Amino acid sequence: MRYSSIIALTTGLLLGACNPLDNAPVGNARVPEPAKSVELERYLGKWYELARYEASFQRGCEAVTAKYSLRPDGDVRVINTCRQDSPKGPARSAEAVAKPVEGSNGAKLRVSFFQPIYGDYWVLDRANDYSWAIVGEPSGKNLWILSRTPNVSERQYQRLVQRAAGLGYDVSMLRRTKF
Repeated sequence: MRYSSIIALTTGLLLGACNPLDNAPVGNARVPEPAKSVELERYLGKWYELARYEASFQRGCEAVTAKYSLRPDGDVRVINTCRQDSPKGPARSAEAVAKPVEGSNGAKLRVSFFQPIYGDYWVLDRANDYSWAIVGEPSGKNLWILSRTPNVSERQYQRLVQRAAGLGYDVSMLRRTKF
């Protein structure tokens, strides 16, 4: 991947999550606090993006994944990958570091693609078995529905969309990710 593409992707991921002046639509004016605590060890591993609010930094991304692993210093290594324009398109990846927010029971992380600048990452809801998660941040401009598998039944997908709606999100703004 070209260096300029990496810079654009990582800059977008960071700024999209923490820039209150951007012109992205707000899909939830009252983002709730996370519903459950998160055991970091159980959250680690690979996640597949089932749907998201479209953001400039992810435009054209398909087959989106995020891999979380523990670093020797106790922080979390994050590798976000997408395929450009189709599930078989060229891969783009960006690496970040995430730190749990003290007092959040593991449900809030601060993520940085360019330290020392951090953005918010909130696990708003999750399955008891960590098979799915709904992730957002305080501005209400970003939302991701994640799963441990790239393909879920239509029934399961609709249940997750309804859970997001129950958290106050405008689900008509969701863009389903292709795999």
